[in-house]
Amino acid sequence: MKSSVVGKSTSRVEIINISARGIWLLVNEREYYLPYESYPWFKDAKVSDICNVHIEYGQFIFWPSLDVDIELDTIESPEKYPLRYR
Repeated sequence: MKSSVVGKSTSRVEIINISARGIWLLVNEREYYLPYESYPWFKDAKVSDICNVHIEYGQFIFWPSLDVDIELDTIESPEKYPLRYR
């Protein structure tokens, strides 16, 4: 049985820029840069798929069209997470 969601999320996420080198997110009024070298899933993705982004539980950024989710802490403190996609 699934619990129902009560109320509306107060967290916001939006794509503010897509360039040849990476994407910029705005999450709860804070800006983050995701370079393709570290986040290769976005490099060849369609703009519409990159812009289809949601925040869940205030800490997980989720792109359902790409089946990608990233915890904010891994963006804010990458030194805590030494294993990387290669």
